[in-house]
Amino acid sequence: MGQSGIEGSIAVVTGAGQGIGRAVAHALAAEGAVIAAVDRDPDRARAAAAELEQAGRKALGLVADVAEAAEVERLFDGVERDLGPVSLAVNVAGVLRTGAVTDCSDADWAELFAVNATGVFHVSRAAARRMRPRGGGCIITVGSNASGVPRADMAAYGASKAAATLFTKSLGLELAPHGIRCNVVSPGSTDTPMQRSMWSGADGAARTVAGVPERYRVGIPLGRIADPADIADAVCFLASDAARHITMHDLYVDGGATLRA
Repeated sequence: MGQSGIEGSIAVVTGAGQGIGRAVAHALAAEGAVIAAVDRDPDRARAAAAELEQAGRKALGLVADVAEAAEVERLFDGVERDLGPVSLAVNVAGVLRTGAVTDCSDADWAELFAVNATGVFHVSRAAARRMRPRGGGCIITVGSNASGVPRADMAAYGASKAAATLFTKSLGLELAPHGIRCNVVSPGSTDTPMQRSMWSGADGAARTVAGVPERYRVGIPLGRIADPADIADAVCFLASDAARHITMHDLYVDGGATLRA
């Protein structure tokens, strides 16, 4: 059954070149959205749009670095010129750096916040500036369950995602009088290139599901790693009319891994 309220919408999806962003772009397109597939890698952006067009969907592949405010403003100007008024913006673009805080470089900290937090600010601000006069729209940030519970060797990443989460909720409070909903989807371990980069052997998935007690990390009660489509389905729900009375919400999609602490 399709999700009502998505068909015909103009959707900007950042990080659409791979992983969760790609899945979100495909899921929204399947519901009838016109997709601006954004990635900072030109080849990935073009490939994402080509895949959607081959499936009979309307899409543009666009290049922008969400950490750069001017690029984001140009992006939204171009989308509204070429596709129409943006009614849905999904922040998926993100980077991952892991390791002990004592080993974290200034450059890694800066990049994590530039993309994962400041990038969300840039995209959400650009979307809000255009949606507010029209009196409607939806902004969704793909965060992380690492923003809600401590993770060894993920302090900087978790902090950047926590910043993005609280920002999105606060934006939702500001924009609610204008009919604009702002929500967060927080994945746990999901089978993406980013996740696989954290695995050191063939048993990476199994160890993630089982948990790592010596790292103070429980496993995944549902017994499986998420598929990117699981996260995309949650985004589609929050973008749809079925969620018309939901804003400032943080939806965890992690198989119970955080025990919702």
